[in-house]
Order: sequence, then structure tokens, then C-alpha cells
Amino acid sequence: MSDKNFRKPVRKAVFPVAGLGTRFLPATKAIPKELLPVVDRPLIQYAVDEAREAGIEEFVFVTGRGKTAIVEHFDTAYELEATMTGRGKSLDPLEPTRIQPGNLVTVRQQVPMGLGHAVWCARAVVGDEPFAIFLPDELMYGSPGCMGQMIEAYNEVGGNLVSVLEVPHEEVSSYGVIAPGESRGNLTEVKGLVEKPKVEEAPSNKIVSGRYILQPEVMGLLETQGKGAGGEIQLTDSMAKLIGQQPFHAVTFNGRRFDCGSKVGFVEATLAIALDRPDMRDDVRAIAQKLLG
Repeated sequence: MSDKNFRKPVRKAVFPVAGLGTRFLPATKAIPKELLPVVDRPLIQYAVDEAREAGIEEFVFVTGRGKTAIVEHFDTAYELEATMTGRGKSLDPLEPTRIQPGNLVTVRQQVPMGLGHAVWCARAVVGDEPFAIFLPDELMYGSPGCMGQMIEAYNEVGGNLVSVLEVPHEEVSSYGVIAPGESRGNLTEVKGLVEKPKVEEAPSNKIVSGRYILQPEVMGLLETQGKGAGGEIQLTDSMAKLIGQQPFHAVTFNGRRFDCGSKVGFVEATLAIALDRPDMRDDVRAIAQKLLG
């Protein structure tokens, strides 16, 4: 099979958003974690905006019970729009929340069996096309966005890609880690993948950071994938089986990554983005200086 078969356009993106968000309780008791705002934009919105910038047209949300508000966020709010229009207010703030009819699909992950299982739940919608995966907890901040940088690399090499970041070696046991091959620029050949390795056994300090472009064959592998690290079906295990069968590369993201799955990371993202916004930065800097004495 020639590499040309691994270069179909990436039109679909899968967003695994079924998690319970227990680290943010009680805030997430009634509100999905993905709707918590970083400044004035929900976490999921940053991921969807990044996908659109990269040219992705179809959005697949893998949801769970109590997560319907995520879909509502991207629906048309007639009463809100009518009220705003009647009061002469601009509807521009709502523009990013608009998705073309039929371009948003939800599937349910009934049991929490890990990221690999969540992705597999989207198999009928993905079909036989390559697809992107966004983990909204990882807020990737920069221009062009992380997926935009990955699509640029995909157009060059095809196949499967993951975004990676370098972390201190002692932290690698918390992440999926690549075994790197040849590198040029921000592109690194992937020779192997391991999920949450022991520090002394880690093949590098390049961690997989929440963005993927995968060929549809991974779905067949996930179908029969046994439980891995943490007793869950790990996406990393199935991706590793594609190495050597299909092109596989890592893109080192030229931008900033915020771990919004943790409270400290969430606060960091809020401060960093507020300080980057011309309409807020001066006031926020003054507040920070005042608080810090």
C-alpha cells in the first residue's frame, strides 16, 4: 500500500468529553468540566476553534450522562439572540458557538473504560476516513494552532501524527511517551510508544500532548484491544501497533500547553490568556502585582 493511501484529507475530529471532572468538584456537579470558562470562553470552545482553524468540518463529541449542556452550547439560543437583538447588543460573542446543521454528532460512552474505548465509540461516524482527536483538557495556545501545525505536517508525510512536548525526565511516568527516530525541524519519526513508563525505562522525554491524527485502521485495533495501564483500554497501545505498518510522526508544538485537567493548570491558563489579551492585560497585571504585594 503506497503512502498516498494515508493522505486523505482530515475532515472529522473526535472530542472525548464523557469524563466526570471529579478533580473540579463541586464546580462540576451540574456543569460539565469542558464548559468551565478560561476567561470568557469554555474549555471545549478553545478546542473547537483550533479544529476549525485547521480546516476540520465535522465534530464528533463522545459524551456521557449529564453532558448534554456541551451540545446546547453549540446550538442556536433563539431566546437569547432575540433578547440581545432587541436590546441592540451585538451577536458577535456567539459567533464561535455556531456549527452548521448536521456537522455536530454525539455518541455515548456508557462505561468509563479509558481513552481508547472513548475513541472506539466514534467508529461508526469516523468510518474509513482519517480523523483528528482533541483532548479538551489540554489547552493548546498559539497561532497557528497545534492542529493547524499538525495538518501542515500531515500534508507532507501523511499517516499518523501525535503532538508532543518535552518535559523534565522525572515527569514522564504520568504520560504517553514516544521512542524517537530521525528528526527534522519540528517533525520526529516515531519508532515506538509507551503509556506511563517508569522513569528509568522511558525512551525519551517527549510526551504525547492531547492532539492526534490517526488513520481509520486504529479502530479495528481498538476493537480487540485488551486493558492496559490503569486497567483501561489505552489508545497508545493500539497506536503503537500502527508503527512500522503506516507512516508515524510526532510534531513538536510551537506554542504553549496548559494542563486544564488540574486546578493549578486551569488557573495558569486563565492568567496567561488574560495577560495576553489587549482588552485585559493591563488591569490583570495590576491586580496580580497588588495581590503579590
